[in-house]
Amino acid sequence: MSRRAPEVTVRQLAPEERLRRLELMVTRRLDGMLQGQYLGLLPGPGSEFSGSREYRPGEDEVRWMDWAVTARTNVPHVREVDADRELTTWVLVDGSASMDFGTAEVEKRELAVAAVAAVGFLTAGTGNRLGAHVLRRDGTRRVPARTGRVHLQALLRELLGADRDGEGADGEDLATAIDGMQRSAVHRGLVVVISDFLDDGLDRGEPGWERPLKRLAARHQVLAVEVTDPRELELPDVGLITFVDPETGRRREVATGNRKLRERYASAARQEREAVAAALRRAGASHLPLRTDRDWVADIVRYVLHQRRRAAAAPARRRPMGGTR
Repeated sequence: MSRRAPEVTVRQLAPEERLRRLELMVTRRLDGMLQGQYLGLLPGPGSEFSGSREYRPGEDEVRWMDWAVTARTNVPHVREVDADRELTTWVLVDGSASMDFGTAEVEKRELAVAAVAAVGFLTAGTGNRLGAHVLRRDGTRRVPARTGRVHLQALLRELLGADRDGEGADGEDLATAIDGMQRSAVHRGLVVVISDFLDDGLDRGEPGWERPLKRLAARHQVLAVEVTDPRELELPDVGLITFVDPETGRRREVATGNRKLRERYASAARQEREAVAAALRRAGASHLPLRTDRDWVADIVRYVLHQRRRAAAAPARRRPMGGTR
């Protein structure tokens, strides 16, 4: 009986092959699942009137009725809006040590790169520009905002091919990186922050990145992409294992056979993620959670479709965000 060849995982592929696979996944699946008119990641100040559609009871708000079309057709209609086509999008990618973790198909770092690819695809358009700040242990790498597919591919190639940083304390934290993003993103636009948002301040009720993120959201539309792994949320019963804090290098042995300990761990992890979500809401950022053990493309599609429904219910603005005057 012949043996089946072992399957090659994504993380075992060379950066160029991973880039090709990632591009195919993003362009084919997102394009196929999000057919229709161009629409950005977030509704709101960056939206402009694009037409009307029939009113959906229980889903649409009555206050956004298009009364002119309703009177002309005798069928209830609501206004629809599209995101501005000329937009500057900045992505802040957390490349700190805690992102070098993953027990499913991909690591958190690789899922962050996939999120950048999706953002690049969903914000692509004539005149649209994409720039990036990549938080690393030796500082923040800044990539100027440019247009085009070649620029996006170069950014993804750099992210996928980046070497792991050495041991030691991080040079910058997420709060500092967000402040740096605010200084770079001069013109109003869309900022996407991709991180696990782990912070010691979560225990005290206010993580260090909350206030900088709130200042950023006061000027820009902000989308926070939270990346997590299932083993950060619950412990498996696998006996004695050694935990290593990737940020500090501290080690601790834990006996996972203890059921009460696993329950306490799951409860603490749930409270931590709830604290992250609450801090993001207070900062005024939209929240998109992604997990390494889930279909991240489907999760992004569900999020964008939800934003489309919100955009359809939003009032039209006379001056779209990030557009030409």
